[in-house]
Amino acid sequence: MPELPEVESARAVIERVGLNRRIVDVDDSDPYETRPHVPGQIREALLGRTLTQAHRRGKSMWVDTSDDGPQLGIHLGMSGKIVIADPEGVEIDGGDYWERGRKPGDYRFTRFGLTFEDGGSLLLIDPRRLGRVRLDPPVEKLGPDAQFIRPDAFRALLHSSSAPVKARLMDQDRIAGIGNLLADQILWAARISPSRSADELDPDEVNRLLRATRAAIRDAIAGGGVHTLRVVAYRKKAARCPRDNAPMVQGTVGGRTTWWCSKEQA
Repeated sequence: MPELPEVESARAVIERVGLNRRIVDVDDSDPYETRPHVPGQIREALLGRTLTQAHRRGKSMWVDTSDDGPQLGIHLGMSGKIVIADPEGVEIDGGDYWERGRKPGDYRFTRFGLTFEDGGSLLLIDPRRLGRVRLDPPVEKLGPDAQFIRPDAFRALLHSSSAPVKARLMDQDRIAGIGNLLADQILWAARISPSRSADELDPDEVNRLLRATRAAIRDAIAGGGVHTLRVVAYRKKAARCPRDNAPMVQGTVGGRTTWWCSKEQA
């Protein structure tokens, strides 16, 4: 599912080719994807405006609109993607999910769309229909972004809880953006057991964890998503750790399927 790096990729798509284009039509007809708004409500709020700036915190993304208009919140859910197409339906940009230049693109799972004055469009493609589009999303409830969290805030979120460190890293109210795969990569890189109590980590372990968090996010954004991170390919039966060749172990931590090295993360 999309985690912080995938959402950053989608945000960058909007920033590159979706801003400062006048909106002349809005397809907000899917009442589940646009809850709590009724069909037509988002359309009425956005017609005639432009998207002016794209933001992200954790896995949440929103876009400012012109003339003091509402913010447009776009949540990708588990399978959502942002695609920008030209008037003929050719994909101009879709981040790392899509091959550019296909004509027409595969738009049968479009759940929300903007049509620009020049004929181009911005589309939310969401096969599993788990995304969400809403006006003025409550992003202030999210914790600090995992990509930019300050060291003191990172230490505080760990030392204030006896929960397993993996569960703490995935608590979006405390630190926004770390999902299941990203958490496994971070803990593997830091050589820390995912089930360790967060408040038991010593200063050196906390520093390693912060460095691993920054590196994993940076590498995933550069590589095209969390699926490109080193340990992800070894999250399977009979796999051995790519660092020391010890068996990889599967368990459940914080309610999520978790993989770790049986030797270095014991």
